[in-house]
This record gives sequence, C-alpha cells and structure tokens, in this order.
Amino acid sequence: MALKNLLVHLDPSRSSLKRAETAIALAVGHGAHLTALAVAHEPSMPSYVEAEIPAAVFSQMRANLKTDLATIVDTFSSQASAAGIAFETRTELTLNPVDQLIARHARYTDLVIMGQADTSDPLTGSPELVEDVLLGSGRPALIVPYIGAQQRPGRRVMVAWDAGREAARAVNDALPVLEAAEQVVVAIVNPRPGRDGHGEQPGADIATHLARHGVKVEVQVYNNRDLSVSEVLLARIADENVDLVVLGAYGHTRLREMVLGGVTHDMLRTMTVPLFMSH
Repeated sequence: MALKNLLVHLDPSRSSLKRAETAIALAVGHGAHLTALAVAHEPSMPSYVEAEIPAAVFSQMRANLKTDLATIVDTFSSQASAAGIAFETRTELTLNPVDQLIARHARYTDLVIMGQADTSDPLTGSPELVEDVLLGSGRPALIVPYIGAQQRPGRRVMVAWDAGREAARAVNDALPVLEAAEQVVVAIVNPRPGRDGHGEQPGADIATHLARHGVKVEVQVYNNRDLSVSEVLLARIADENVDLVVLGAYGHTRLREMVLGGVTHDMLRTMTVPLFMSH
C-alpha cells in the first residue's frame, strides 16, 4: 500500500498548524493528496441552561469558532500551495461527537494525521480523541506531539515490537514509511521466549520480513524490569535519535486502562516524537 490519500485533522488549538506542517511534509514526501478537515464542536448546553443565556451569546461563540477555523484553513491552504501538493479543505461545526466525524472522513483515506492532546489547551480535544478515532475508523493514524515535530519524520524509525497482532498490523500499515526510512530499529522490551512469544531469537522473524521489503533494519533487545515498557522506549528514542515510532494500538476498555495502565495510553501521554499507530 502506498500513502497517496491523507487526511489531517485541524482545530482552533495552538498546535493545529504544527501538525499541518507535518502532514504537508508527508504529502510532499509520498506524492500524496492531502485533505484538511477543520472541525470544532458547536457550543451547546442543556436546554434548561440555554434558556438562561441570551441567544446572542451562542451566536457570538459560533461566529468566533467559524472565524478561528477559517483562519486555520487559510494558513494551511497557503502552506500547502507553497509546497506544491494537491489538497482540499473541509470545515464543519458539529453537535455530534468529533471523533465520529473524523473517523467517518478517515475511512476514505490511507492515513489520518492527528495531534496529541495538550492538557493546557482544551481546544485540542480530549485525551481519548485519538484512541476513539483509531478504534472507530479502521485506518492507521500519525499522531504529532503538541510541541511539534521534525518537519518530515520518518528518517530514523523505531518499531515497538511485542510479536502481537496489533504490532503486526501497525508494521504492515507503516510499510511505505519504513521502506522510505534511512534506518529502522526494531525495539523489543523484555521479550517472552517460546513459540507463542518472540521465538528463539527475538526480532529475527520481523527483521527478515522487513528486509525482504528492502527496509534497512536492525534489532535492539532491551531487558529492564525496573522501568515500564513506555519508559524504556522513551529513553531509547532519545539515545537512538529516533524521529518516529510505529506502535500497535490496544483496544482495552477505559476501566482496564485506568487500573492497569498501558503502553498505548502512556505513549500518547508522554510522546516526544510522532507515533504511527494502528488498531
């Protein structure tokens, strides 16, 4: 699969144009068409509260949102035109859940580019937005940190490999990125031996598979029981000068995530480079 049809989610947040820059760079690198979906949730309150607030207040809030989205779209369009890519824009204010709207548009693309939630900026949406889109769209996602990223991530890529179904799907979806990378590191943390785990030589099988696709790949095994998997990966990202991580997204229930934590949840919260994720 080639990455020829991309979707980037834009919103009125401070980090919106940072992910737009990454999306444009990705479109340039893969010769892809890029659609910008600028969306925001319409201001609304329960009817008994709305009755106490003048209609003009809601009208002004909607007008402000439309203005903010229009400004984002205009800036994106200027940047996309300057980059010489094929692109289009769509703008929507919705009363429905934003994740459902993004997921519906994402189903007709190869990859959706989204942003990490910034707890200091509520306009980026809830921390669950990315996970909900991943679970609902059936498409992989590239999540860009709210602090931004190197203009075109994907030169030195880390694959977080646990020999599971989700990781296998993420690697398959990311093949166009992996094939174009200068170097790919398959990172394995505390491998499980045996036929149902990583095998006799952890990482050998996935490295062979990637090499047959022309990927320049190496395997790194990290044994560390004192740190969580995400903590080990974050440390190695810095040490290996990685600019993109490929990671399987796990569909645990919210309760399970709250009780047990999870690599998906931890990486989305503490990411320092973009994540390429599939479910």
